[in-house]
This record gives sequence, structure tokens and C-alpha cells, in this order.
Amino acid sequence: MDTEAQHTERGPSSDTDPDRDSGTEEGPRSARVSGDSGGGEDPAGPGDPAGPEDPERAPSWRRTALLGAACVAFLLLLSHFVAQPFLIPSRSMEPTLRVGDRILVNKLAYRFGDEPHRGDVVVFDGTGSFVREEAAGDPVTGLLRDGAAALGLAEPAETDFVKRVVGTGGDRVVCCDEDGRLTVNGVTVVERYLMPGDPPSGVPFDIVVPADRLWVMGDHRSQSSDSRDHLGSPGGGMVPVDRVVGRADWIVWPFGRWSGVAGTDAFDAVPAPPAGGHPTGPGAGGAPGTGDGGTGGGAGSGDGGAGPRG
Repeated sequence: MDTEAQHTERGPSSDTDPDRDSGTEEGPRSARVSGDSGGGEDPAGPGDPAGPEDPERAPSWRRTALLGAACVAFLLLLSHFVAQPFLIPSRSMEPTLRVGDRILVNKLAYRFGDEPHRGDVVVFDGTGSFVREEAAGDPVTGLLRDGAAALGLAEPAETDFVKRVVGTGGDRVVCCDEDGRLTVNGVTVVERYLMPGDPPSGVPFDIVVPADRLWVMGDHRSQSSDSRDHLGSPGGGMVPVDRVVGRADWIVWPFGRWSGVAGTDAFDAVPAPPAGGHPTGPGAGGAPGTGDGGTGGGAGSGDGGAGPRG
């Protein structure tokens, strides 16, 4: 009887037990493995989200932020040194530039010794010539505004203008001759770029441009506030060459207007000014004139980039 009892007690652990062969003990064995996982050893594999952060799997927002900051820095550098977008808000340069055009100004055009030529469409800072010097505002606000304007996202301070160069240093510019046309250094200029129906000027003037200065006018003369309107102001309406931001070379928006800013051959026959200066003429400044243009606008009210004025 003892033998049978011992045999019965040992039965479940025998090698021939069918339950063991069928894998009954896998349950407890698996439980022990699970228990080991929760007992303080490394609970997560390398792919477990709860495990240590993989440096090669940095959060996507961090990469996006770094990429965005790099792009903004690149655009700011590009805008400051190479090319800057400007928005045209007025009619003073029609038909060459229309309201809503976004132009790209080439800042390298005059950076390596070259200077503006007659017929160039330029953007310039009119401080001291077209607008009065003003006290500086909040530097932080100004910096943020300049940054946004550099990207073409905001209008800059109301000191930027876009106009066409009509006279450079030493030139005598007169309007109008017997046929009602503009002359430069005694040669009649046929201005085909003017707005159809507009005369070259509704106000007569006779000026000699000082050295390192520019005489500038809009293409839509009846809607442009330009050098004519500032003859009696300090500087006589002449723009210092070193105030030129750059040359308007491209129209980049809207897509239907995508093109280069057309050049002109109107001044090809104009000779250089005489070495000793012109013997006649009132000289720089001339008689004060009121011009025939409107108030222009720009950098918010004019015809310029991201707001140059009209």
C-alpha cells in the first residue's frame, strides 16, 4: 500500500505525465519570466516608449524649430546683403510697377563701385531729402519691424521710396522744351515708360544735379511725389547716392506679372555733363516747385517696397 501511495504521489512529476508533455507548465514558467521583468531589472527594451530616449530620435518639433530658425536667419542675411522684397502700394510708378506688385531689389547692383545710371528704377532711403530726420523710436520695436520688413512681411518705416533716375551728378535736367518734353544735358528724352496721357511734368524746372546726387521722378507723373516736390526742401529734392538701397530688378508677385523690370534706352543719346559744369542754369536746387503729384505713399502710403513711397 505504501508503494502504491508513493507511486500515486510521484505520478504528476513523472517523465511520462501527459500534462507536462502538452506544455501545462508553460503557464507558471511564463509567469516567472514576467515576474522577473517587474522585479527591478530593465523593464523596457530598446524599442519601448517608456525606455531611455534615443538621441537619434529627437522630438520632431525640435528639429522643425531648428530648421525654421535656420531658414529665417538665412532669409534675413539674404535680404540684408543681397536682395530684399518690397511691396508697391501706390500708382506713382505705373505702368512699370502696379499697385500690389512685389518687387525684388538687387542690393548688389551698386555695392562694388558701380553707381545708379539714368533710367534705373531704384529704391532709396529718403531721410534728409524727401522726409525729415526724426528721433529714433523704441529700438526693440524698430528691430522687430525691420526684420519683418526684410522678409516682406511688414511695411518698413515711411522713408523708403521707389523712383526712376532721370539725372545723375553734373546733369542739367530741364522741363519742358518747346515740345513739352524733358531734356537732359540739352538732349530731348523720349520717355516711353510714362503713363499714357501724362505729360513729362506739370511744373517747369531747370536744375543741375550736384555730384553724388540723383534727380528722381515717378513714371506716373501726375500721381508721383518726387524730386520736383522737394526743390525748396533741404537737399533740393536731390537724393544722395549713398542712400540708394538697390535697383528694382524683378517683379516676383503676382505670378501673372512675374518678370524683370524693363529697362529703357531713353537716355542712350544723352552725353556726359561738361567737365567744367554747365555754364547756365540755376544750379542745384533751382526754383522751388510744388510738383504735380499727389502725396504718394509708401512704406505704407507710397509706391515702394514693402512700402517705398510714391
